[in-house]
Amino acid sequence: MGSFSPFKDQNYSMTKKLLPWCLYVLLPIAIIRLYLYPIPISPSTTDQLPRNDFIAISTPATATPSSSSSLKEEKRADVEAECDYTNGVWVADKLGPLYNGTSCGTIKDGQNCMSHSRPDQGYLYWRWKPHGCKLPRFEPKTFLQILRNKHLAFVGDSMARNQLESLLCMVATVSPPHLVYTSGEDNKFRRWHFPSHNLNVSIYWSPFLVKGVEKSEGADYNKLYLDSVDERWASDMDQMDMVVLSVGHWFLHPAVYFYGGSVLGCHSCTGQNHTEIGFYDVFGKAFKTTLNAIIERKGSGSKAIDVIVTTFSPHHFEGDWDKFGACPRTKPYKEGEKQLEGMDEEMRKVEVEEVKAAKVKTKNFARLRLEALDVTKLALMRPDGHPGPYMYPNPFANGIQERVQNDCVHWCLPGPIDTWNQMLLDVMKRWESRSREGR
Repeated sequence: MGSFSPFKDQNYSMTKKLLPWCLYVLLPIAIIRLYLYPIPISPSTTDQLPRNDFIAISTPATATPSSSSSLKEEKRADVEAECDYTNGVWVADKLGPLYNGTSCGTIKDGQNCMSHSRPDQGYLYWRWKPHGCKLPRFEPKTFLQILRNKHLAFVGDSMARNQLESLLCMVATVSPPHLVYTSGEDNKFRRWHFPSHNLNVSIYWSPFLVKGVEKSEGADYNKLYLDSVDERWASDMDQMDMVVLSVGHWFLHPAVYFYGGSVLGCHSCTGQNHTEIGFYDVFGKAFKTTLNAIIERKGSGSKAIDVIVTTFSPHHFEGDWDKFGACPRTKPYKEGEKQLEGMDEEMRKVEVEEVKAAKVKTKNFARLRLEALDVTKLALMRPDGHPGPYMYPNPFANGIQERVQNDCVHWCLPGPIDTWNQMLLDVMKRWESRSREGR
């Protein structure tokens, strides 16, 4: 048997009594230690949250919470103000267009440069790079989502149709349109339906936007009624959620102008006993009548409408329109190589000023939005983007002829005019963003 020790028994008894008291003392100390100096825990590689890389923005040291908020608003306003697509440069782009001359079935024959055997394809690989911002590539799905259950109408001349057909081709890459209505000579009134998003897209032929009688065999001049909007499209305004207006070139043709029930004057009206007047002022009056009609009919209405004005798109004839080499260039102009001046500058100026004046009138109408799609300068810099002689198939199949018809006004599809619709979608996205923010 082992010996018995009274001291050992006493130590055991003392330990048994002191242990609970030690725990009572040490436990709070441990809790306080962990609270003040937590033990670092390495996250597992599978559960680690994404890392946030913050960019520090310097602000004045005296900024208060309210002034910080104000700075954010100013910063946002600055960004929006800087994102001006009017000025920039065309830069090489390897991506190229979303579609081609065979993948899209809605291209007007005269603008299908690829199928008409245009030999160079460099004109397809450029993108517009604005100063101070980036123009996003066209996103067909985003376009369809924004305009779900709506009606988009293009109103104007053949340039409006050119832009419309470009848009149809880009959107058709994800959702094919169905032609559901056609009327008029050369199908000047048409409507397509995108079943995937219940979207209607229409074209309304109205080369002056106001009421007009086009020249005929009996009269070699147009008649324009500058104080009356063209009801061929305006009567359908209640059905439209967004309208894109695009005119200009028809105002250069000979015409007699009426205003207030009497003849105001005429332009290039040889043999007519009317006062010769310039067409810039007439162009402005027609635009003012058009925008005022939209404001009067839709400004206080229950249904909202968005209005886009695509500014004047310059032609690039170099010499006679029916002479070989009328628009021979194969690259864009470089920055500073071509200036916006003369008629092109004046036509753009009229449109921009009328839109600016109309926007002042729409300030009290929350359900009417208006914007100018300023394409004049970027269009001016693309002399390479027109069909030229390739408005017809294989124009030089029998050799080069001295005289050949050229189109140096409209744009190849695909081509530079696709950029117009990139800008259109970006305006739509900005409007949509502001709507969500309650702005």
